[in-house]
Amino acid sequence: MVGITVRTFERWTRGGLVHEDQRPIAPRPEPSHKLTEQEREQILATVNSDRFASLSPTQIVPILLDEGEYIGSESSFYRVMRQAGQQQHRGRAQKPKQKAKPQAQVAYGPNEVWSWDITYLPTPVTGRFYYLYLFMDIYGRNIVAHEVHDRECGELASDLVSKGHLKAGQPAVVLHSDNGAPMTAYTFRAKLTELGITPSYSRPRVSDDNPYSESLFRTVKYCPAWPPAGFESLEQAREWVECFVQWYNTEHRHSQLNFVTPEQRCRGEDAEILRRRRQRLEQARAEHPQRWSKGVRNCDPAGPVSLNPGKLAAALKVVSVT
Repeated sequence: MVGITVRTFERWTRGGLVHEDQRPIAPRPEPSHKLTEQEREQILATVNSDRFASLSPTQIVPILLDEGEYIGSESSFYRVMRQAGQQQHRGRAQKPKQKAKPQAQVAYGPNEVWSWDITYLPTPVTGRFYYLYLFMDIYGRNIVAHEVHDRECGELASDLVSKGHLKAGQPAVVLHSDNGAPMTAYTFRAKLTELGITPSYSRPRVSDDNPYSESLFRTVKYCPAWPPAGFESLEQAREWVECFVQWYNTEHRHSQLNFVTPEQRCRGEDAEILRRRRQRLEQARAEHPQRWSKGVRNCDPAGPVSLNPGKLAAALKVVSVT
């Protein structure tokens, strides 16, 4: 009834006296692999620095590893931050939500499956927007073509896909999008046929079928440099997007690429970078083996990228039953 064993009760009442519970005050030696106070202070100083103030430990640790520095694992970072009362979402992002998967396509290399969409760029004037046209390669998550205009138009999208197609070396790609007016415009569909690009569309009124573009737009609008008051002019919006694309393609460590940049993934450099990262982790493990209860973190290159293989499997099952 009181939640203790008979043996515990006998020990507490030994000699006819009621003894104090010794469990809360029992001496417990500190683990030999516990972080030192200096290491804890170094972790807090790192996460609170201007450079890493808007990044999570899952971004900070790979960046430091690429620079040849290892302070602790992501779990150590999170534990120290939690004990210091600093464990909360960093940056302007909210908690991630479950995303529906897109239509079934698989990319085994660069320029096999592209995704594109248009998003609003706000201005100080209520109801007035600029429009960001963005084409991306889902294999490397890199932006292959982009432009900012003051209207949505199938002709502008046709010109942009032609530029991106020519820049990429005229690949025979699958292009996925939602069912917006510029995506389904006759001019745009005719341009895809002319270029030999196979169109792929989301289900009507289901924006989550195009998650790669939606995720990229989320990265755009939640990055620390995003102007909360909007863009004063079309020229300012174009300059800002140009800087963002340069940063995203060459500096941003993408979580789904095992924290290498999109450009490194497309150039095939990710395997060597991750190999060196694993080597540095193995070295850190050899220096303090008592701090590692398991193996080092996953440093394998990301494999093929798919647009919703679950829906493909379900469709094949239905066809088979029929």
